[in-house]
Amino acid sequence: MRKTSARLLSLLSLLQARRDWPGPALAERLDISPRTLRRDVDRLRELGYPVLAVKGPDGGYRLDAGTRLPPLLFDDEQAVALAVALRTAAATGAGIEDGAARALTTLRQVMPARLRHRIDALHVTPVVASVEGPGSPGPQADAGVLMTLSAAARAREVLRFDHTPAHPADAVPSPRRVEPHHLVTRGGRWYLVAWDLDRGDWRVFRADRITPRTPTGPRFTPRELPGKDVAAFVTGRFRGSGESPDWPCRGRAVLRSPASAVSPHAADGVVEELGPDRCRLTIGSWSWASLAAALCLFDTDVEDVEPPPLREAFVRLADRCARAAAGPAAP
Repeated sequence: MRKTSARLLSLLSLLQARRDWPGPALAERLDISPRTLRRDVDRLRELGYPVLAVKGPDGGYRLDAGTRLPPLLFDDEQAVALAVALRTAAATGAGIEDGAARALTTLRQVMPARLRHRIDALHVTPVVASVEGPGSPGPQADAGVLMTLSAAARAREVLRFDHTPAHPADAVPSPRRVEPHHLVTRGGRWYLVAWDLDRGDWRVFRADRITPRTPTGPRFTPRELPGKDVAAFVTGRFRGSGESPDWPCRGRAVLRSPASAVSPHAADGVVEELGPDRCRLTIGSWSWASLAAALCLFDTDVEDVEPPPLREAFVRLADRCARAAAGPAAP
């Protein structure tokens, strides 16, 4: 018969894998007697696991929710998944960063060396994405690819990979040689921030479009990222403003709607209440035309538009809309 500690771990694993276990089936699975099974269940209860007895012809057991958190048992895949989730917790914007960091430290302390090595190789920068731009959940990146990218960035080794273009018409992957700087998660997607050696510029690559090549290249001395802030750099690239995290175009206008009706749809804009049916909205976008179109989405009168480039964009947008409403042009 196996040692008591080994039996308890096996018993706990079986109880986690299935809601209800008949007593005889559980004893047979563990190759122990019903009496030994009852003793092992009592030991789990003493450790804080709420194992309930299930009534029935054969009797049985169920692992239920308790009033306190007992010691937890994870398999390798669960432990790695939990560690990755804790590393990216800052992207939720829920204010749990400190708690997540402490939980990761606790988890790492009890991990076997083979898992600690995998977790230590994964360095991630979470970037909180507002609802205005790219970054909605899409194709999932392979966990092995993420580990490879992070390991290369941590070891400061040149990375070679094939990058699949975004457009199906250009389906032939292009070979890239980069100095990987940071692995980033933003809005449900993963990205690699790297210096492209062949193009001589910083690039942000979608991780789900990367197929790494082996082996990695020589070691390199890290370059200084523009602005020195990874989150700000990535946000700026998505917003089309280069290295600044702010929008390249920002304007304001008065809307003939109450602030309470505008605020839920203002994304990262600032809403000022001017009265029961008027408010001022200050927002940004990647172009003046898109900024004008965004203000029109509120389906209300727009007044006091600033600055002048935004007013000019409204003129151009109105002209386009008028031509569209006129119907097809004569041949």
